[in-house]
Amino acid sequence: MADADDDLVLQSQAGSKSAFEALVRKYQLMVHALTFRMTGSPADAEDLAQETFLRAYEQIASFNRRAKFSTWLYSIAVHACLNWRRDEARRFRAYTRCADEVRVQPAHAGTDKSDNEMVLRTQAALLKLPPKQRAAIVLTIYDGLNHAEAAKVLRCSETTVSWRVFAAKRKLKRWLTAKIEPAGHTTPCTPPGVQKRCAPDCSQTP
Repeated sequence: MADADDDLVLQSQAGSKSAFEALVRKYQLMVHALTFRMTGSPADAEDLAQETFLRAYEQIASFNRRAKFSTWLYSIAVHACLNWRRDEARRFRAYTRCADEVRVQPAHAGTDKSDNEMVLRTQAALLKLPPKQRAAIVLTIYDGLNHAEAAKVLRCSETTVSWRVFAAKRKLKRWLTAKIEPAGHTTPCTPPGVQKRCAPDCSQTP
């Protein structure tokens, strides 16, 4: 597949450090934005961005150019973040927006208290998503990849991406539209004596 980065990639594969540095300059903001959304920590995002480019440099010879270089680089970055999340068991603290239908704008000076609370609720809800569903939302909503491109990055089927996005949006809408009851007031989920029927657990989505 033809790619605008082909010349730089070929030069990098031939050992040109300046060509690879050009690729780093071109994509460093994109990669850093992705790692920050996935970790929520500026320090960890910087470390993972550096790790992404280090792995790309070490593996550039194996890149076969059947996919775009940017897609290949996204894949390295996303899996570095997923490994970081799984291995370190750290909590996400990212400040991101959610999907179109539950998106809110960042709070600005003069914004009332309810808007600020909604921003915090949105952030908290997004951070509750399982890592793979979160990655699907970040790639498709914030970074503008279509489901086919996201599938290549996440190394799964397009159907799996679609399901993860659907499940994530459904959870976000449920969490963000849930009514806040007055203190001390509890509303039962089901009438007494009636067994609750639970929906499938989307956190187990592959």
